[in-house]
Amino acid sequence: VFAAGQGGMLDVNIDPDFKTNRMIFWDYAEKTSGGGVLAIAKGKLSADETKMENIQVIYRAQPAYSGTLQYGSRILFDKQGNLFVSTGERAGNDIRIKAQDLSAAIGKVLHLTKDGKAVADGPFANTANTLPEIYAYGFRNPEGMTWNPETGDLWEAEFGPRGGDEINIIKPGKNYGWPVVTYGIEYSGEQVGDGIQQKNGVEQPVYYWDPSISPAGIAFYNSSIIPEWKGNLFVGGLGGSHIARLVIKNNKVVGEERLLKEKGERFRAITEGKDGALYTVTDNGKMYRIGLK
Repeated sequence: VFAAGQGGMLDVNIDPDFKTNRMIFWDYAEKTSGGGVLAIAKGKLSADETKMENIQVIYRAQPAYSGTLQYGSRILFDKQGNLFVSTGERAGNDIRIKAQDLSAAIGKVLHLTKDGKAVADGPFANTANTLPEIYAYGFRNPEGMTWNPETGDLWEAEFGPRGGDEINIIKPGKNYGWPVVTYGIEYSGEQVGDGIQQKNGVEQPVYYWDPSISPAGIAFYNSSIIPEWKGNLFVGGLGGSHIARLVIKNNKVVGEERLLKEKGERFRAITEGKDGALYTVTDNGKMYRIGLK
């Protein structure tokens, strides 16, 4: 594990068939001769739950890069047991354009089998000089992905630069713009590229923030325990130091509430528990339960 900058251990998810196969998948920053890469691995949890066995690296998101920022990443399983993995574009001005390059795996949402191969019949499976595992492209630093339980759509959250954090609905083969189209600006205050927010053939975000909240993990609330939250999207904010509750109607955000702002924490991941409460963890190693009193 290359634990430098924004590298280190990134995401972990259990196989949908964990009860029978005990398999766990995770991704992390790995140091190679060419620089750091996002690596995806799998292994079997031992019967005594003390170690991982038969560990295999199933995929590396090339190209490697000397910088230590913006790996992404989130791992999600589809109904067929295949993986969706989000990858960051590695931040450097000299490499971020690779988010638009269909021969590079960075700045993408990838669709992989459990062995790290491209899922058959992807949107670029029959396109020359492209990676067939690419499902969608044009992302900056996507650290959130989840399924909308009402529609079955794949939703994603990503960091903008200075402003321009986004929530997107991910559709196969679509371009989400970065670094050509963005609602953010450079940290220096200069425009990004041509400074445009729309372009033909580029998807618009469902929602964006300016100033940034630095969105990390996201989760839809699907319980009936708190009925007014059902169907809402909850977003962990790092720089924003709060959890954003987004009220969704017809795939549009019609309201926003900010929770736990007074805690002053960086909320890294969030999920709904079986008890109908939300559980979130922070960069300080704290876990919060948000539910009915």
